[in-house]
Amino acid sequence: MADVILVVGGTGAGKTTYARSLANEIGALRFSIDDWMTTLFWMDSPQPIEFEWTLERIGRCEAMILSMVQQAASRGLASILDLGFTKREHRGSVRHICARHGLSSQIHFVDVDSEVRWARVEQRNREQGETFAMPVDRAMFDFMENMWEAPKEEELSGGKVVCV
Repeated sequence: MADVILVVGGTGAGKTTYARSLANEIGALRFSIDDWMTTLFWMDSPQPIEFEWTLERIGRCEAMILSMVQQAASRGLASILDLGFTKREHRGSVRHICARHGLSSQIHFVDVDSEVRWARVEQRNREQGETFAMPVDRAMFDFMENMWEAPKEEELSGGKVVCV
């Protein structure tokens, strides 16, 4: 088992649901950027939400999360990262940090068609259940969809593709 598992997928793929289930299954710590951002920053966010404002705070959260991942690994605990990982470069950067600290990492790609994902987002918006962090409208979904870079075969080496 890898020290660090990066859960990746487009908006609404089911990353958080999968990450929760996997964490319970293997006894790992789970870190979700949505949990951190909602708890620490959303109540203070400018309206409408500003992309640069958000990125700065995500960066702060990720720095703390990666520090905690290192502590967990030193105690023999695996970590599951549910940090969005929209861009290939972001995934590579986190994997590089892991490697620099002697941690193994792998990607679990939650692969779901975009129309199914949009339907899930609409349902999550309505129900505001366990994985709801904030409302995602169609414009935000499309914005994220245009940024999304699915992992290529070489990124998935040693990882797995998950359909939920």
